[in-house]
Amino acid sequence: MARIVVIGSVARDDVIHLTEPLRAGGHLNGVPTHTRLGGGGANTAVALAAAGHQVTLLAAIGRDAVGEALLAELAAASVITTALAHLDQPTTRSYILVDPLGERTVINVARCEEAAPPQRLLDLPADVVYVRSRRLDLAPLLAAKANDSLIIAHAPPIEPGMRPAHVVVASLSDLTADQGKSRAVLGKTVSNGLARWTVLTAGGAGAHAYGTTEALATPAQRVRPIDTTGAGDAFAAGLIHALLEHRPMAEALTLAVRFGTEATLWPTSGLPAAAVHRLLQEI
Repeated sequence: MARIVVIGSVARDDVIHLTEPLRAGGHLNGVPTHTRLGGGGANTAVALAAAGHQVTLLAAIGRDAVGEALLAELAAASVITTALAHLDQPTTRSYILVDPLGERTVINVARCEEAAPPQRLLDLPADVVYVRSRRLDLAPLLAAKANDSLIIAHAPPIEPGMRPAHVVVASLSDLTADQGKSRAVLGKTVSNGLARWTVLTAGGAGAHAYGTTEALATPAQRVRPIDTTGAGDAFAAGLIHALLEHRPMAEALTLAVRFGTEATLWPTSGLPAAAVHRLLQEI
């Protein structure tokens, strides 16, 4: 069991199933279905807790009924919630639009976030810190924490030095054409030279990893997605778990892709514990 701190969001997701693909300028029909636990930080934290790790979520929730309900769901998933900030503002909420092919579009309608960076990170023991946040003021904290923890950070932000991390993870869909051409140096730029690996996800096409001397590629199994929400968060959980087991990056990338693909087969924002347990038994 490893000690993991996840920095990110926790949200209430309101899911709407579209009867046709999302298109600009269209007049679409949709069916509201259910609400569920979501947010990039929570999704990753829940999967890692299901994998048997001691996971502390560093996020913010509001002092409202939504926040209290999410707090109970996280605790039920064995995520440590003592580092959550409780703020006098609405808890983060998102609309998740899922089209007939399972592709999701996320619309944030409320965001609960601390005004200042979470300095309490420095007091939390951690073997790994995973960052799933777009905050622009985390670099000093991550640089300090990198002295005694493995830092794995999702980008964006893409700006130089914004994510001092040993492993930088990004989605190709979040990169501009110019950034996509510089895949091998992207992590070094974002991490101010600290990154050992840059990992890029490509949805149904799998993922790539670029190290100092090697480049790796792992294809994804072809599936019919039900809901692609949280696939990147599940990918990150698989990657973190494999690296904590000291697997080489080629194996870690393969496991991460399996986690991400599996997440698309469930009508959830986070990968269910049952799916995590089955995947770990298969590897």
